[in-house]
Amino acid sequence: MTKTLALFDLDHTLLPIDSDYEWGQFLVRIGAVDKDRFEKRNAEFFAQYQAGTLDAAEYLAFALGTLAQFPRPRLNRWRQQYMDEVISPAIRSSARNLIENHLKNNDLVAIVTATNKFVTEPIAKAFGVDHLIAALPEETDSGEFTGGLIGAPTSGEGKIAHTENWLRQMNLSFDSFDDTYFYSDSDRDLPLLSKVNHPVAVNPNSRLTEYARTQGWPLMHLFHD
Repeated sequence: MTKTLALFDLDHTLLPIDSDYEWGQFLVRIGAVDKDRFEKRNAEFFAQYQAGTLDAAEYLAFALGTLAQFPRPRLNRWRQQYMDEVISPAIRSSARNLIENHLKNNDLVAIVTATNKFVTEPIAKAFGVDHLIAALPEETDSGEFTGGLIGAPTSGEGKIAHTENWLRQMNLSFDSFDDTYFYSDSDRDLPLLSKVNHPVAVNPNSRLTEYARTQGWPLMHLFHD
């Protein structure tokens, strides 16, 4: 059994963009939502996220409520277009290589993100990662979105709880591993960064940079342009 667990945040860590915000901007661009109203609300949430004041539950109600406005087949087509036009061009070899190094070592690898599973599932697949821990939209029996969230948000302390639950389903825990890594760009992820024995600040914001330096954590910069 593998002795190393490698966890990765997604937005601004593996991607140089925020996949949740860009999904909203994509919906505006293709005319799926009202430009003025939606773009204003999306920008407000993004500013709160950057300032560290975002209410995760409030934002997910907005994001998942948007998904619930459209039939699933249409959403799936839009998501593929979004992957082709927005996400695939943003994936850098430096991020791929970081993940591939862990996969080649037969480490247990997962992406742990606050963004919802509908948006992030194909992104995880594009990185070659089989395990995704993300906000889980509620669905009807026919696969349509209700606008609700299953369980708690996968942010802050929630990342620990959801990761522990995922490990528990495999009869594992953090203590099952000799080495545990978490790569993140944000001080909002300090709970999980502090939980592992190899925290890595990747493309860190100013608050995480300062904290990581006081703790002697390694700093990594995947994107230089």
